[in-house]
Amino acid sequence: MFKPTQSSNRRKLLIGAASSLALMGLAGPGLAQTAGGYDDARLYKDQNGQLYRKRAGQYVPYGGPVVNGRPVEDPSAALDADEYARRRAERYGEPPPQGAPAVEARPAPKQAGYPVPERPVDNGPVDYARAYGPVEGEPFTVPPIPYKKFNQTFLRAEVDYRTNEAPGTIVVDPRAHFLYLVLPNGRARRYGVGVGKQGFSWSGAATVNSKQAWPDWYPPKEMIERRPDLKSQVSKLQSGVGVPGGSGNPLGARAMYLWQNNKDTLFRIHGTTEPQSIGKSVSSGCIRMINQDAIDLFSRVEVGAKVVVL
Repeated sequence: MFKPTQSSNRRKLLIGAASSLALMGLAGPGLAQTAGGYDDARLYKDQNGQLYRKRAGQYVPYGGPVVNGRPVEDPSAALDADEYARRRAERYGEPPPQGAPAVEARPAPKQAGYPVPERPVDNGPVDYARAYGPVEGEPFTVPPIPYKKFNQTFLRAEVDYRTNEAPGTIVVDPRAHFLYLVLPNGRARRYGVGVGKQGFSWSGAATVNSKQAWPDWYPPKEMIERRPDLKSQVSKLQSGVGVPGGSGNPLGARAMYLWQNNKDTLFRIHGTTEPQSIGKSVSSGCIRMINQDAIDLFSRVEVGAKVVVL
């Protein structure tokens, strides 16, 4: 839904620590990492005030405690290698590839402040009546989907899928309008998606940098100018002019934010208020899903997961 050319203007990544975010006692050159696997003990923040820490040369959102402008080394703020391996083995039935980075134990701070409802992952056969029924326990209404009227090809399914990508990777095939979550043993969880229309499509590899439930949406200035109807929907929010999270928000119930080379691509995998657009090329570049599918994928994908758009 956004143009990648705006990334450099929207987020000058990490303008460095503010004066109040001073270094805490750093180890000498021979001890490169601090607790939690971070490269140093410095906090960084971007122009919107989002805090980050640096791990393996990459900036990751930091939502841990801060005292006197310094990060508190909280063991729960990040997963160590053993815990990462244990969780991956539990989820996918196999250990992570050698050298796989640790992932965040907690999601990035939420834009709208809505908690992520705890939802168990259901790996059984897909019961469409249940899968696309109303979703309970959400801060906003998620209405049922009349799935019998949909092209059944684009409903959620587990399928055979041969790929060299590791389990846990997301692969998007825009031409076929499918998103695959790679599973072990040549299998994948497949979802129908809506993708970018001509002139707004993109391809390449990215990373799920953060995940948000009922996120705010900040359309670029160019989009607002291109679509005057948006002017009546946007208002001043904590990170700029946008649409607050809710049942009428174009990002839907969940969003996964895609970054490349430590920069926000401004592309998202997200829910939608227009489920009839699934299986079509109609968006401004983002990958949209039925809200129920976005919630299901959200519960299975780790922050740090690789995303490949063919």
